[in-house]
Amino acid sequence: MSDSPSSSLPPVRLHPEAELARDALSTPLLSRAARLARWAGPGTRVDAGGGLVEEQLPAAAETLGLTGDDAAALASEAWRIAVDAGLVEVVDEEAGTVAAGEDLALLVGGAPHDVLGVWLAALETVLADASVPDLDDLVAAMGEGGEIDLSELDWDPEAEAEFLEGVLGNLYLLTVSEDGPGDAPVPLPALAASMIVPGDMGEPTNDMLEQVSDAMMRLDDQFRLLEPVGLVEYQPVDEALMADTEDAAEEPSAAVEDTDVSRYGMVRLTPLGRYGLRARLLEAGFEAPAVGDLSDKGADALLDGTAAFPPAAAHAETEHWLEHREPLAAARELLAAARGTDAGAPLRRLRCQQALSLVGAEAEPALREVLDDAELGGLARVWLSERGAPDVPVPSEAMVFWLTIDTVAAQLAAEGNSEELQALVEGLAEQHSGFFAAAWRVDHPATADVLEAMGRLHPDKKVAKEARKAAFKARSQQQG
Repeated sequence: MSDSPSSSLPPVRLHPEAELARDALSTPLLSRAARLARWAGPGTRVDAGGGLVEEQLPAAAETLGLTGDDAAALASEAWRIAVDAGLVEVVDEEAGTVAAGEDLALLVGGAPHDVLGVWLAALETVLADASVPDLDDLVAAMGEGGEIDLSELDWDPEAEAEFLEGVLGNLYLLTVSEDGPGDAPVPLPALAASMIVPGDMGEPTNDMLEQVSDAMMRLDDQFRLLEPVGLVEYQPVDEALMADTEDAAEEPSAAVEDTDVSRYGMVRLTPLGRYGLRARLLEAGFEAPAVGDLSDKGADALLDGTAAFPPAAAHAETEHWLEHREPLAAARELLAAARGTDAGAPLRRLRCQQALSLVGAEAEPALREVLDDAELGGLARVWLSERGAPDVPVPSEAMVFWLTIDTVAAQLAAEGNSEELQALVEGLAEQHSGFFAAAWRVDHPATADVLEAMGRLHPDKKVAKEARKAAFKARSQQQG
């Protein structure tokens, strides 16, 4: 994915670990691997690579209740998962004997986190397999000496692994983003295009469409492999459609233009998949927060941590935090953490105001205690007035202007030059004819920056010029 390891991703909502562990145990691959690990005994033999010897595959398949042409292959895959996940241990490589692995007991007696650790090991094996060409391609590329010619495959192992990592990263980002599909499945063409077509491109070229079509076919094979481990739910590409495409030599753009996009594959990241990909992202150095991470932290960590969260995620995280605290004490802690003159302070106060909106009337004493506070008195009056509290003192003009600058500064930090902020700027200039004449005098660290932003955002050139002049005066005052 395009984010650097230092960048922060939107917070993910995870199911409880006990529920995820049950999901992991019920996945086809891990459940089969566990059954084979319990089936293995003194007579079980493996080859030099740790795989079951061919003569024992029929018995393994029978143990798993597998029939058909692919029964032996599925049994062999489950055995390899058992070995790689620590459910089986090769005790004598020369003799090819095995014993139960230490991690087998974790699936029954371990904590949910232990079970998920075993599942993550299985996931790594499947992801490695998903980046390898299929057997037919490998056989075709095998030379006379039995060695595989990678140039014949047109396959770069590192590039293939990076491609799959990127696709899964984009699927994770789409799933956790508030403007994404959430729990709804993602069309395979859209996921493939996210890796190939630049986001700012209008009409993709024919070459790009052909690359998207090729990527879809690769992903179709890969998601078929990833579904049994529980990472995704996948509706494969319609085989009849692929046959029609080959016979009729359709243009690659058909995959994008067809109205029934579900025929081209639909993929959904499962709750277990969200957990697994987040764990891998954290290991890779990404900041991948989860809702609830801050529930045992102080108010300062909550306000700073949710500063970059989208609104719904910030709301959910704050609800978690408040559930563990008595309302009045929580309100006092939030207000104390909201103070400051640093660049992040306006957004902290905005998050504080949003958090206090979730607190009941029990918090009223905390708000009354800060009515005379220069930084918090304005938001305290707003909170009390919204709840119909009696005897709320009227704010001074200086407090009103300070709160206005603080609010716009917070919105700039949270949303940038958004349409909502532009509407706020237009409303302020319209409601107060002398706004800029007074605003530049406001003793707030962000006054000049806010006025400059208002000059950028206001569509009326005359008003925008007034804002820029006011910003110049404010900056001169700050420097003088």
